[in-house]
Amino acid sequence: MNLTEIAQKLSISVQAIKKFIEDFRLNIDECFTNDFQLQPEFEKFIIENKEFLKKYEEDLNIKKSAQEISEKINKPTEKISEILENNQAKIYDNGIYKSSVSSFSIDNQLGGNYQFVYKYFDQSNKLCHRDFIGYRDLFFYISDALETFINKVETENWGIQKPAGIILYGPPGCGKIFWAKKIAEITDYHFKELKQHYLGATFVDGSRESFNQFLISIMKQDHTLLFLENFNEIMETRTSADAMNCEDEETKEIVLHYINKFEQEGVLMVGSANFLEGIDSEILAPGRFDILIPVFPPNAEERAELLLYHMTKGLKDDSILLEILKENKADFVPFWLEISGKMKAFSNTMLIDFTQSLKKKIRKQFNKNKSDKKMSEDLLNNALREASAKLTPDYLEKVDQFLQDMKKNNYDDFPVRISTLSQELETYKIQPIIDNPIGFQHNAENF
Repeated sequence: MNLTEIAQKLSISVQAIKKFIEDFRLNIDECFTNDFQLQPEFEKFIIENKEFLKKYEEDLNIKKSAQEISEKINKPTEKISEILENNQAKIYDNGIYKSSVSSFSIDNQLGGNYQFVYKYFDQSNKLCHRDFIGYRDLFFYISDALETFINKVETENWGIQKPAGIILYGPPGCGKIFWAKKIAEITDYHFKELKQHYLGATFVDGSRESFNQFLISIMKQDHTLLFLENFNEIMETRTSADAMNCEDEETKEIVLHYINKFEQEGVLMVGSANFLEGIDSEILAPGRFDILIPVFPPNAEERAELLLYHMTKGLKDDSILLEILKENKADFVPFWLEISGKMKAFSNTMLIDFTQSLKKKIRKQFNKNKSDKKMSEDLLNNALREASAKLTPDYLEKVDQFLQDMKKNNYDDFPVRISTLSQELETYKIQPIIDNPIGFQHNAENF
């Protein structure tokens, strides 16, 4: 059973259930299978707690002030206001908060007893065993964009066509290929990455094949997702002079020629772009690549979870590193929160670099003195300095451009993400003394 089906059966809105998952920070892979069906335990939870979920939805739709929330959950108004401010809840001029603010979520964050929610899920399911960490908001944004693939009934009711093209845009190293593969799983399409050599002429079984011929052959296959990197470079606007004898321009023209047939032929093309600026408007026209999905660097909480995930991934229960992690209480997320707070605007790749560097330093320290198992602040900061090598001015400029694109195209969808990332990026900006231009700096003082 999928989410839409159970929501209709129990008369609870899909959006309320999605918001509940976000508010109570449930693990996506404990709620849904790869093809967006409900996990058995989550389905059981929804059915057995339908009355609570109806109360949650009713509360969610009520416009209320911090004072009214305080009276309902019997918690201090100032604490509630602090949470609402941190979450950047939308507010009217009279101090009344718009819908999408949950009293239950705030109560949970302030120590309310909601263990009945979590008992349905496997608490022993460690981060290292999960397929999915954080990014609940992005997951649901993508699932909404793919509704025509997931829910055929809704498609028939509204006559909305499946998208022919999607652009995943974001800074390098933030997981665009991961999300492309996740889209393939949700839609049940075969994932195929378009390598650079496919875009020119290549040889197949001894015969020369052009990109045009390759695309025709793909359209004859069943349900294929074509993933194309460097999308903003290939699909950029060019002058007539630049377009002449340009292989990328030829690729663009071929895609534009066939894209109207993609839905009918079961093809979905997903482009990976660092930013949207400069992409040809013909590519972004309605019915073409008009679904724009931002893929942002992880926030501080997600960074902490990802650090723990990469530190423990693949370790045996009796491994030396796991023993050291446990001795330092580094086998739990709270240990990593302080260092993750220093990794402002770090990409997922930079987090992996940090954990690899840290593992090597811990091993070197252990081999030198087997009684020294302390994960000191110096050890962590040294690994941080090494991992920050990729935090170059060029990378930060790409993050800055990404933020501009997000504000233009997805501001209402991710206001907290945009605000948080903007604040993190600000810490790297050079403050002008006299007439110095504003730019990005990269030095050890930030770490």
